[in-house]
Amino acid sequence: MTVTTPFPARLPVLDDTGRAALFTEARTANTFTGEPVTDEQLRSIWELAQWPPTAANTQPLRVTFVRSEQGRERLLPLLAEGNRAKTASAPVTALLAADLDFHEHSPVTFPVKPGMREGLAAQGRDGRADMARFNASLQIGYLLLAARAHGLATGPMAGFDADAVTAEFFPGGQHRVLLVVNLGHPGDDAWHPRLPRLAAEDVLSFA
Repeated sequence: MTVTTPFPARLPVLDDTGRAALFTEARTANTFTGEPVTDEQLRSIWELAQWPPTAANTQPLRVTFVRSEQGRERLLPLLAEGNRAKTASAPVTALLAADLDFHEHSPVTFPVKPGMREGLAAQGRDGRADMARFNASLQIGYLLLAARAHGLATGPMAGFDADAVTAEFFPGGQHRVLLVVNLGHPGDDAWHPRLPRLAAEDVLSFA
C-alpha cells in the first residue's frame, strides 16, 4: 500500500518581495558589516535548506562554518588572493563538501530500499563520487536560497585550492569540498554592477 503525504492541490506563489530576495535581487556580496551571524541563525538556515529533494533522499552535503580566528588562519592562505580580504571581513564562511560515504545513512534516509547501503558500498568512493557531487550541488543551491530567505547576503567562491581545503578541514578522504561561501550582512559597496542575462531565445527550446 502506498501512503501519500497530504499536500496542497496548488502550490503557494511567492510575492514580489520574496521573489526579489531569492532571485531577481540576489547578488554575490563582496563586503560585509561586522554584525555577527549567530549559531541560531546558522541552524535555522540549515533547518530550512534541508527539506528540498535530493536523489533517493541521499543528502550528501556537509557544512563546516568557519569564524574563529584560528579557523580563518587555516583557511585564508588556501584561497585565491582576490578572495582573502572579503573572507577575512565576513562574519562566517561556510565550507560546503560532498560526503562520499553518504550511503551509510541510507537506512534512515531511504528505508523503502533496504539494500541501498550495500549496493552503494560495493561501488566504492570513486563510484559514488558523481552522485555525491550532483546531489550536494543541489543542496548548495538550496542553502544559498535559505540564507537569503533569512536576510543574509552570500558570497560564493570557487577560487580556492580544493584539495588543500579538503585536506585541512575534511581529512581522511570521505569528503570533498565543492564551494566556499561567505555569509553575513552586506557592507559598503558590496555589489558589483548587475551583469546581463542571456535572452530567453538563447536558452529555451520546446519539444
